[in-house]
Amino acid sequence: MSRAEASGTGTGTGTATGTAAAAPVRDSAAAAAAAAVRRPRPLWSLGLFRSELGLTFRRWRTLALLGVLVAVPVLVGVAVKIETSDGSSAGGGEGGPAFLAQITNNGLFLVFTALAATLPFFLPMAVGVVAGDALAGEANAGTLRYLLVAPAGRTRLLLAKYATVLTFCLAATLAVAVSALAVGALLFPLGELTTISGTRIGFGDGLLRALLIAVVVAASLVGVATLGLFVSTLTNSGIAAMATTVGLLITVQILDQIPQLHAMRPYLFSHYWLSFADLMRDPVYWDDLLRDLGLQALYGAVFGSAAWARFTAKDITA
Repeated sequence: MSRAEASGTGTGTGTATGTAAAAPVRDSAAAAAAAAVRRPRPLWSLGLFRSELGLTFRRWRTLALLGVLVAVPVLVGVAVKIETSDGSSAGGGEGGPAFLAQITNNGLFLVFTALAATLPFFLPMAVGVVAGDALAGEANAGTLRYLLVAPAGRTRLLLAKYATVLTFCLAATLAVAVSALAVGALLFPLGELTTISGTRIGFGDGLLRALLIAVVVAASLVGVATLGLFVSTLTNSGIAAMATTVGLLITVQILDQIPQLHAMRPYLFSHYWLSFADLMRDPVYWDDLLRDLGLQALYGAVFGSAAWARFTAKDITA
């Protein structure tokens, strides 16, 4: 065998040996990378929730919805002030939201009136718009697939979206309550107030009840929020999801006003919405309040499960 041949043979043998030695290293590195990718991630991530929360509340649409909600107590307070300054009584004897006639005696009643005025439509509509756009808007913008490749995980992303929508429910309700309290304090006197039962309670107790009422109103929006999130998993069009959610909201409100449907009305998510007024009784009437919270929990469980089942099987590449 010549020197060249021997050299070539030795080189080939060394290369083969080096390749064989490097193969386990590459295999172990690949296995480690695969294990890192497959490593189970927690279902809850504060960073993902914080990102979703910031994205939602930075949108002009969300700020516009909050602006409309804040303006409602201002309009109601100014209207009552103008009416009473003309010598007529608030409400004009033509009905109106609950507690309207008591606003002139105590500005704290403007909080209850504003929540009663916004709850049938404005508050749930705002929640329906945000919930309907939660996933469908991402799909329409083409960012949903990138969120899941990140990888965020479908369940984690859905939980973050749901928590963001529920946070908006609370933020929207508190925006109405704080605006009403500020306007009521500016335009009307504050002090002790008379409950629906006719008893007198202090201003501190009344303020605490106002806060509790705001929390109950926010909890009453869980049903429409979960329904909107479920609708958002059914389509890739944010506008279609928002319109469908608002349409369902209006339909349910109409069905709840038809006496012939009395058998099904207690199962509609809007049926016990105004039961928060029972918190202004002394003692508090808990029956309808607990029915409302139980009904919202039922809607949350049913449509939340449906949203999870749909979203985890959704084709995001279409």
